[in-house]
Amino acid sequence: MVLEGEREIAQHQTGRNSGVVHAGIYYAPGSLKARLCVEGARDLYRYCEEHGVPFEKRGKLIIARDQSELPRLDELERRGRANEVPGLRRVDAAGLREIEPHATGVAALHSPATGVVDFAAVARAFAADVEAAGGRVVTGAYVTNVGRVDGRLRLAHQGGETRARFGVFCAGAHADELAVKAGADPDPRIVPFRGAYLKLNADRDHLVRGLIYPVPNPDLPFLGVHLSRHIDGHVSLGPSALLAATRLGRSLAWPGTWRIARRWWRTGVRELVHAVSARRFAREAADYVPELEPGDFSPWYAGVRAQALSRDGRLVDDFVISATERALHVRNAPSPAATSSLALARLIADQAERALD
Repeated sequence: MVLEGEREIAQHQTGRNSGVVHAGIYYAPGSLKARLCVEGARDLYRYCEEHGVPFEKRGKLIIARDQSELPRLDELERRGRANEVPGLRRVDAAGLREIEPHATGVAALHSPATGVVDFAAVARAFAADVEAAGGRVVTGAYVTNVGRVDGRLRLAHQGGETRARFGVFCAGAHADELAVKAGADPDPRIVPFRGAYLKLNADRDHLVRGLIYPVPNPDLPFLGVHLSRHIDGHVSLGPSALLAATRLGRSLAWPGTWRIARRWWRTGVRELVHAVSARRFAREAADYVPELEPGDFSPWYAGVRAQALSRDGRLVDDFVISATERALHVRNAPSPAATSSLALARLIADQAERALD
């Protein structure tokens, strides 16, 4: 049985992202993200083909704007090759313009295996698989408490109560709360970030063929503001990264929030400017596609990224799965969790089987 808090599935992170199937370039070799992203992307493409879920391998350019960004591009290339990202290649300024004629930069990494899909459609296909296998997906069942009775888990939720031999908690922005209720350490805490996207006007979307990304800051688990052509053909710019107001009080009560704020306050100010000024936000696109202007964009949609933050102010970069009695908890599963979903599910299922032996 799957207990889903909302009335429909894929209402949060799953259905409100850039829809990118990542190839595995960014992640530290040997990490769960590196291994499960490469494996998961391969499995996801195969799954979509078998289940009739549309996807396209549009390809991605990660562009170094100037010479100062080349060392970081070098590091990304090293990671991508160590992670065995398929088809990854380095291109110069002329080469990147062959792929994205309206883009500019001194060099870029091209990842032809990077694609786009509607992850909400993928989630619906997963739900259909559960039910076809004899399981149930129960919506409107927001879990409010976790306990134990007669050697089983007792889950109190909006639809009543469910008792189970074992539970796997994948609660996104509420992962830490349910883990603590099940007896886990409160560290790390989920500090949600709101990411907003702008939409490129239809008469200008010919300026972007596929996916155009900046060279990211290696100290932050965010990939930067990027241009993405979605599976429906529309082009987005985003996301921003601002503390989500919905749980702001809880986030501010966590010591790690203040520690990270002291370290990254300049980044926070920039994101705040993006949040209040779509024009300033849109100007970032001109760093990579100079023909784009602020008036070419309009507000589109927003989503909340569930990001784990440790007490010492460190943003947790890798996937984190922990255990309590009769349960596993996915404590941190930001991007590329959607890409990695099938590989991540196998890892969780293997751990659950061992725990039940």
